Amino acid sequence: MADLHLNYESVAMYGDVKLQGGIYISDDKIIGGSDDDFYVSKMKFGKRKNTKTGKNEDDKTVIIYNDNFTVSNIPLQAYDYIVNGKSGVEWVMERQSIKTDKTSGITNNANDWAIETMNNARYPLELLLRVITVSIESMNIVNNLPSLVIE
Repeated sequence: MADLHLNYESVAMYGDVKLQGGIYISDDKIIGGSDDDFYVSKMKFGKRKNTKTGKNEDDKTVIIYNDNFTVSNIPLQAYDYIVNGKSGVEWVMERQSIKTDKTSGITNNANDWAIETMNNARYPLELLLRVITVSIESMNIVNNLPSLVIE
């Protein structure tokens, strides 16, 4: 599991998602769209109507990346791996965004990091898809550990 977590940026992107917006995964690269198309302000969950209450609620099988791209068919198991009280997927959604700190006024822009540091405008989406893989694989490892017996 350590190798999986230490090398999360080189883990294969989760390939069983559906990507809408004219992009697809091939040879662990996102194909299609221009770099400008991948600008992300804030990822959010899709919505679905609760049949019991009639109210809209988050659909965690769908992430709206931006106005251009949507990721769907995300397995709910991807949200079972929790980091500091939040799933790894939600951690990525929160941090791969544009936020301005109220106290300092400093703006953290994930797009700047992606382009200037990673030289890859697609990095936020690629990271999301890699963390889905890491989360699922981590839970597979945890769920297959033998029971702990304390005597």
